Amino acid sequence: MVSVARIYRNRTLRAVAIVVAAIAMVSACSSGDTHRSGVSTPTTGAPSSSAAASSSATPAPTSSVPAAVGDLVAHAVGSTVAIYAAPGDATPTQTLPNPWTFDPGNPNTAVPQVFLVDPAAPVAGWVHVFLPVRPNGSAGWVRASDVSLQSVDYRVVVEIGTHRITVFHDGTPLYQGAVATGAPKTPTPTGNYYTRVLIKAPNPNTVYGPYAYGLSSHSNALSSFNGGDAEIGLHGNGDASVLGHSVTHGCIRMDNAEITRLAGILPLGTPVIVQA
Repeated sequence: MVSVARIYRNRTLRAVAIVVAAIAMVSACSSGDTHRSGVSTPTTGAPSSSAAASSSATPAPTSSVPAAVGDLVAHAVGSTVAIYAAPGDATPTQTLPNPWTFDPGNPNTAVPQVFLVDPAAPVAGWVHVFLPVRPNGSAGWVRASDVSLQSVDYRVVVEIGTHRITVFHDGTPLYQGAVATGAPKTPTPTGNYYTRVLIKAPNPNTVYGPYAYGLSSHSNALSSFNGGDAEIGLHGNGDASVLGHSVTHGCIRMDNAEITRLAGILPLGTPVIVQA
C-alpha cells in the first residue's frame, strides 16, 4: 500500500505530458515501509507506439481472457465532474475535482480524473462509471457531456490464490508472472478496479520499485495508512523474494522489469480485476 502525500513531501515535481502518471503510490503496501516519501513526477497522456510494440515481443502465456468489465474510459472534460445517484437527478451526490492531486495541497501532483465505464447500464445522455472512492465497488452516473469516452484495449487480472498477474492486450495474454499480495490481516481487496495514477520513483530501490500504479481500490482492513486513505497500488518491489507470497499491507508487488514495461503501455483507466 502506499501513502501518496509522504512520498512527495519536500520534493519539487515536474509535470511531464506524455505517457501515464508517475508514482504516488497508494497508502497500504508493505510491511514497515514509509509510503509517501520516495516518489516523483506525475505524467499524463497516451503510451507511445514504440513502447507498445516492444511489449509485444514478450512470449505470451497461455490463459483465457476474463469476462469484460468495461472497455471504455470516461475522461472528465471540465474542472469538476458531478456524480449522480441516478440518471436525471437534479442534484449530485458528490463532485470530484479535475484534475485531482494525489498529494493534497501540491498542485504539481495533479492527475486527470478518469473513470472506468460500466458497460451494462446504457442510458441516453448519461454514463454509468465506477468510482475511486470508498466503499470499494462504488458507482455513479455522470452526464455524457461532462466526459470524453476513449477505448482501452489492455486489461490486468490478479489472482490472489495463485499470486499471479496476467496482462491482456486485445484479449491476448501479454505477460504473466508472480506477485506478492496482502497479508492475512491486511488482504488485497477483490473486485473490479482501474488504474488512476502512475508514478516514477526517484529511488527505484525502495519497496515500490521503479514504478507504481495507484488503483481505484482501498484497503478494507485499514482506514488510513501513513497519512493516506489506504489506497491499493500495483508496483515493483525492493526484494524479489517476496513475490509469490502474502506479505503486504494490501498492495500488489510485481517484477521490476515488467512494471517498467507496463508503465510505458498501460493507460490510466485500464481495468484491473482482482480475483480470489
